[in-house]
Amino acid sequence: MITAAPALAALSTADHLARALADPSTVWLGGRPDGARAWPQSLAGGASGIALLHIERARAGLGGWDTAHTWLATAVYGEVSAAANANLYFGAPALAFITHCAASASSRYLRVLERLDTATFTATRKRLAEAHQRINRAERPPMEEFDLIQGLSGLGAYHLSRHPDHEVTRDVLAYLVRLTEPLPDPAGLPPWWMNVAPTGSPHIDYPGGHGNFGLSHGIGSALSVLSLALLRDLAVPGMVDAVERICAWTDQWRQDDDTSPWWPGYISMQQATDHHVHAALRPRPSWCYGVSGTARAQQLAGLALRDPARVQTAENAILATLRDPLQLDKLPEIGLCHGMAGLLHAAWRMATETDNTEIAGELPRLADRLITALDQDDRDPELLDGAAGAALALHTFGTDSAPAPHWDTFLALA
Repeated sequence: MITAAPALAALSTADHLARALADPSTVWLGGRPDGARAWPQSLAGGASGIALLHIERARAGLGGWDTAHTWLATAVYGEVSAAANANLYFGAPALAFITHCAASASSRYLRVLERLDTATFTATRKRLAEAHQRINRAERPPMEEFDLIQGLSGLGAYHLSRHPDHEVTRDVLAYLVRLTEPLPDPAGLPPWWMNVAPTGSPHIDYPGGHGNFGLSHGIGSALSVLSLALLRDLAVPGMVDAVERICAWTDQWRQDDDTSPWWPGYISMQQATDHHVHAALRPRPSWCYGVSGTARAQQLAGLALRDPARVQTAENAILATLRDPLQLDKLPEIGLCHGMAGLLHAAWRMATETDNTEIAGELPRLADRLITALDQDDRDPELLDGAAGAALALHTFGTDSAPAPHWDTFLALA
């Protein structure tokens, strides 16, 4: 339970941010930044992401549906992409996700949601066919095949939220299981090891590729989606084994002791060969690669496997981070991906999941830290790294509620 004063401060700040982001015609007065991330259909940086903020506020009765509708209309303006670049963060699936959230409270969006679902089904099935062909060739996966932002973990997160009993949901889960099944490899690398750098492209610094733990681009996203499916009693053969295989690898690379554990963001071939990750390579506690994401994935896996020791280790990891000023200082940014908002929200999710009062007790200080940073920040409006995401994290902390369908599905946190 969040006490009154911190909750009111969080809600007041979220309201201030939302009012500043109310009118699409004024949000990008200086012109939209270059790149696809700012396109209207982009969840990360475009109108879709800001629409999600206003939808969530309207669902809670703290914002108007007129504002949410204006942003939805801005997001769907123009030709909707259902091409090879469509994913949870862009195009038809991104629009389906935010429309799904809106349709949970307003029947006016059901017809457009059906059309977006049809496009998302087509995109998902095409991606699944390509992924299975790659596995049949015993090749290593490209990052965009299975990650959350571009790949099938993200599409699976959407389908699990939108229609958990649909055939396409089971097909994505079955693919994620197959992703974890060993490939022929004399070095003993996991089957999700990629022959590219963490950027997703080949690089001279990663001649043997890398293994990625993160929620944004690594196996953490598959771990979260599979664990959430198990917790929702979806029966797909091999899911428990798949979660256990991922956990065995993350356990192998977990660092420090049980009171302050952490996981690498990714490892190189050299580190895999040396069986060593230097403490200096500890990632900052962000959602994308750090403990904000990896600890939540481990908590979900522990709950799914009925493994209280794993749950406790994950909660120890986030609690130690929340109590460590040096770790908090590594997150000066405000956003969900790289900043304080991501840590605040992941920690809120973890505290809420198991009624962990110790984690909950640290949240007001972190919320205040985020509010202070927002007062000093020249804020980008976007969802993933900017004001919209910070507002959503503060809104959820202040209301102490996030009703289904969960807005943080796109982060693989719920």
